[in-house]
Amino acid sequence: MNQFEQDLLKQYPQVKIFSGSDEAGRGCLAGPLVVATVVLPLDYFNPAIKDSKKLTALQREQLFTEITKVALDYAIYTVSVEQVEEMNPKQASIFGMEQTIQMLKVKPDLNLTDAEKLSVHFNYQNIIDGDNLSQSIGAASILAKVTRDLMMIDYHKRYPVYNFKNNKGYGTKEHLMALQKYGLCPLHRKTYAPIKKLLKK
Repeated sequence: MNQFEQDLLKQYPQVKIFSGSDEAGRGCLAGPLVVATVVLPLDYFNPAIKDSKKLTALQREQLFTEITKVALDYAIYTVSVEQVEEMNPKQASIFGMEQTIQMLKVKPDLNLTDAEKLSVHFNYQNIIDGDNLSQSIGAASILAKVTRDLMMIDYHKRYPVYNFKNNKGYGTKEHLMALQKYGLCPLHRKTYAPIKKLLKK
């Protein structure tokens, strides 16, 4: 996937530093949204890095360690449930990406995002299916996913009836059944359709 960045270098010879940004948890019914931005060395290539959803939990954890070790810089930002509800998931993703880019000490010349358009203050390129095309975005997706999964496993201890350690807040059949039986907890996103439907009942 490093080939994508190498091709961009030919297109934009003035670019010396790329960042990649992606999020995890956008489609969940419960829990925060986590965004990561990663700056990798231009000559770094790891064929194992890809969209985090295509990796096992163990592979993601191993790559998390590798990425955070080799990255020139990275930043991870948590967008709270309340912020997601207030902004909507898409705007929350954009907000988180902009926050992480601003947190970087190594400032990128070009920011690559997984499909999201940033504000005019950022020099960026939004790439459809970016986590499958760009190594930088794929690395960001792994950092965001591992961070969020660990948070949801921790939340499971507080709200075990929803089985967050396994469903990570996504709307699985078991999760929806638990909602019917126990109602909501503070982690549930009340603006999401299945939750709205439950609230009407």
